[in-house]
Amino acid sequence: MNRNIGSVIFLILIALSLFWIYEGFINSKGAIELNMSYSDFIKRVSNSETDIAEVVIKDDGNLSIKTKQGRSYSVYAPWFRYDIETINKLVEYGIVIQGERVTDSSFWVNVIGNIAIFIVTLLLFAFIIRGLGRGNNQAFTFTKSRAEKVNPNKIKVTFKDVAGVDEAVEELKETVEFLKNPGKFTKIGARMPKGILLVGPPGTGKTLLARAVAGEANVPFFHISGSDFVELFVGVGAARVRDLFEQAKANSPCIVFIDEIDAVGRHRGAGLGGGHDEREQTLNQLLVEMDGFDVNQAIVVMAATNRPDILDPALLRPGRFDKKVVVDPPDVKGREAILKIHLRNKPIDKDVDVSVLAKRTTGFVGADLENLVNEAALLAARDGRNVIKMNDFEEAIDRVIAGPARKSRVISEKQKKIVAYHEVGHAIISSSLPNSDPVHRISITPRGYAALGYTLHLPAEDKYLVSKNELLDNITTLLGGRAAEELVFGDFTSGAANDIERATEIARKMVCEYGMSDNFGPLAWGKTEQEVFLGKELTRIRNYSEEVAKMIDHEIQNIIKSCYERAMDILTKNREKMEQIVAVLLEREVMSGEELRAMLNGNESGLDTNLQEA
Repeated sequence: MNRNIGSVIFLILIALSLFWIYEGFINSKGAIELNMSYSDFIKRVSNSETDIAEVVIKDDGNLSIKTKQGRSYSVYAPWFRYDIETINKLVEYGIVIQGERVTDSSFWVNVIGNIAIFIVTLLLFAFIIRGLGRGNNQAFTFTKSRAEKVNPNKIKVTFKDVAGVDEAVEELKETVEFLKNPGKFTKIGARMPKGILLVGPPGTGKTLLARAVAGEANVPFFHISGSDFVELFVGVGAARVRDLFEQAKANSPCIVFIDEIDAVGRHRGAGLGGGHDEREQTLNQLLVEMDGFDVNQAIVVMAATNRPDILDPALLRPGRFDKKVVVDPPDVKGREAILKIHLRNKPIDKDVDVSVLAKRTTGFVGADLENLVNEAALLAARDGRNVIKMNDFEEAIDRVIAGPARKSRVISEKQKKIVAYHEVGHAIISSSLPNSDPVHRISITPRGYAALGYTLHLPAEDKYLVSKNELLDNITTLLGGRAAEELVFGDFTSGAANDIERATEIARKMVCEYGMSDNFGPLAWGKTEQEVFLGKELTRIRNYSEEVAKMIDHEIQNIIKSCYERAMDILTKNREKMEQIVAVLLEREVMSGEELRAMLNGNESGLDTNLQEA
């Protein structure tokens, strides 16, 4: 109540100040006059050709003279009212004479205005002092931490809502135990890590893991992004770090989670800011705070990043972020478990096979899978259905990988035929090579920005190592589209540009990095370095001569050439089957992997007559 009364009084004083300024402006309008001596005034009125148009006699002894040209003059002559001769002469010349009483209103306005300004100044000074002394004042909250505090009763996420990262969950369970019962560890002299760094690609569930730890431990959760520390004003980031840890100590036990910590934790000296750079001051304060609080306070600092290589070494030493938890993309079992979590509360048709979806989504992370399920639900709702079918998931996967179908894009029959032969070329070679992934789907419907068609492969298992023969088969498969175009049309198009780029990159890595060249043997050419002053970016440095460079180019050329000839040979032997498959694909625009294999085996009855492009 007192605070509201103070605000009202403050507004009233502001209004009085504005009124005084307005009155001063009104009173000063037209009041700017030039001074004139009384003798000059008498000379001007000495003849009938005078330029004086009006004389105003004021009771304070001043005369306000206005000329015919519009100029104003002020003459101090308190005796003028007694100069009857001059007054009669002015009347004779037709000059207007009038009197004006000077009131006391301007005096009181000035007095009230000055008092108001004095009071407002005092109140503003008191307001500033109060703001500096109290942290909840809105005028000075830019030095306060912007961390979002989530109370334990509002955290609904637990380890049951996390899947696909079993190793990371096991690592974090002891952190939960420490937050629940810190005395169990301190009794035997054990020290829990002060900081836990979650490392992994975007979308793998690092933030979800941190929330699950807070939910399992039933403790407050402070969430902030690394970029929220850095501000325009120097020193604000360090002040926010101090305030964040003060809040954490007041709410101990708790979890402090800093997302994208590389925004403030980048290697010091990277750039031109030097030691006085605002970001580096923020990092220095973070290092001091993490090293300053006692482990017995039960504060766990968690952070997430997908660029651990650029973090400052002082941030990763024991006593700070001394424990790293790697959050990898899920394998096929992990993807299946994640899909089941996202499908828990959704109406799913009986034909939906989650294991097939898990195999089809190789390389997908948790965020991708959540988006996939949502996309499938949107497709089902768009068709007015109450359940999500397998076809919805198939179309959703195609949308995520290649983009939505662009049926409005009109392409000529000739170009459509070229695309069909191109994709069938990929599919036939992939099906003919022993180390290639099996084909799951072929489509010649334009999708996304530039894809006129695609051949989708379904890996039988997740691979962590790749052999030389597998790489050669991949290059051959990539060149199959270009080979099919040349074999059928005697010409080739720009549609194979991306295929050629990927094939060349694989061949270059085989020669320069993997040591898979027959001529060079197990040697690595080129060196990867991290330039500190370029922000620890990866740079490939050539550490070999021009002669070796020519040999490397020649070796890459030989690999690509041999794989291309191999692709041409396979397609030439399967030319008749390629024509049959292209004819079916042109008619239906989509073909499944089972149908492709049936036609390659001479069993055309295996075609699914109900399969159409969604």
